[in-house]
Amino acid sequence: MPEGVAYPKEIKSFVRRAGRVTTGQTKAFADLGPQFLLPYQTDAIDFIAAYADATRARGQNDLNPAQVILEIGFGMGEATAHIAAVMPEKNFLCCEVHEPGVGALLKRIGEQDLRNIRIVAHDAVEVIDHMLPLQSLDGVHIFFPDPWHKKKHNKRRLIQSPLIAKLAARLKVGGYLHCATDWQPYAEQILEVLSNEPLLKNTASQSQPELAGYAPKPHYRPLTKFENRGIKLGHGVWDVVFERV
Repeated sequence: MPEGVAYPKEIKSFVRRAGRVTTGQTKAFADLGPQFLLPYQTDAIDFIAAYADATRARGQNDLNPAQVILEIGFGMGEATAHIAAVMPEKNFLCCEVHEPGVGALLKRIGEQDLRNIRIVAHDAVEVIDHMLPLQSLDGVHIFFPDPWHKKKHNKRRLIQSPLIAKLAARLKVGGYLHCATDWQPYAEQILEVLSNEPLLKNTASQSQPELAGYAPKPHYRPLTKFENRGIKLGHGVWDVVFERV
């Protein structure tokens, strides 16, 4: 977001970062991009058409499509590829604007023969606004978004009420929103923002007050190298999981 532009004026789901695309990532773009990259469009996405190959690979009927999970900001795609592998029955729609990250995930897709991932290399907010109909998603993953540590930059954080309202409206009843962060002040903000969204309820068990509203780490989310390094340094990690009502 440019300097001087306040968050409420325009939600941005990313900050562009510099980075070099490797030879392997470039090859992945050429070989796998046509199949796994979806162009941004201003019309609603046709999930059946987008995941036709994955549906055939699973032997599914197009009339009973797989659940769709949106991921916002997947970095280099390590966790995304892991989750797609452990949940092959679900389809994943992944938004990321960092070109080396997109190339890295495409490379993982090829190496692991993953069929249930599609990538939109575009601002997730515009994807949500234009490509995702209301109550079309079964889940949303937002893992380790930029915490913007300085207080004067907090307004740049992704998890704010306007975005959460958009996401909640696009979740099916019973669908979930899972956020994770390793920065406690951001975890507290995420918990507060999600708690204030009337379409969402916290899945954290009331019988575990020691969790203070946070959820145990779901089985599908792996410990990344970055996270493991933080844990060894004594950093905490907070998972927040809410459900659409």
